[in-house]
Amino acid sequence: MSLTRELVDWTWERKCLKAVEALEKNGFGAVYCKTAKEAADHIIAESEGARSVGFGGSMSVKDLDVAPRLLEKGKELLNHSAPGLAFEERLDIMRRQLTCDLFLSGTNALTLSGCLVNIDAIGNRVGSMFFGPGKVVVVAGRNKLVDGDTAAAVRRVKEWASPPNARRLNYKTPCATTGFCSDCDSPERICRVVTVLERKPRYTDLRVLVVNEDLGL
Repeated sequence: MSLTRELVDWTWERKCLKAVEALEKNGFGAVYCKTAKEAADHIIAESEGARSVGFGGSMSVKDLDVAPRLLEKGKELLNHSAPGLAFEERLDIMRRQLTCDLFLSGTNALTLSGCLVNIDAIGNRVGSMFFGPGKVVVVAGRNKLVDGDTAAAVRRVKEWASPPNARRLNYKTPCATTGFCSDCDSPERICRVVTVLERKPRYTDLRVLVVNEDLGL
């Protein structure tokens, strides 16, 4: 490893650990993971005892490639993004995710003060983060960290996450073409539900894995 890479990783580690400390202060369970593999292994450990595992459509979770390992353990995977599903089938899976045993999600932004900030088009993902599943694990790569307030976190989402996500999902929005948010009125606008978790929801077993690698958008 080069000295530059070593110093960059050290700097990110300091920021990740600060986020973990802030999350714990805000009542969340929080774990620092040095690598994506550590995060994946942690999810597999958390899945013990779970029969159904919901996937919130997170690129961060997809980057961890835990689905094959969960299938090997005999888990029922609730993935509304699976290919070949009809619209009603997707909605049914989204509803079932609300009461699954383990729900896996990323977060669009994580402030160093320990707030989770997300923007959804439908609200199924954030809804499952708040209440319903037996356990929730949120994955936050270091690229999701924001050294600022929740308004800065929302800007981060709209500037860096929403345009590529709209393009990934083939939505006809201005940002999917230009790469820049224009606060559009498009019928396919994906920025519709903005949520801020300042503290852990009272009755939700929610743990955040803060990973010292870039994950997702």
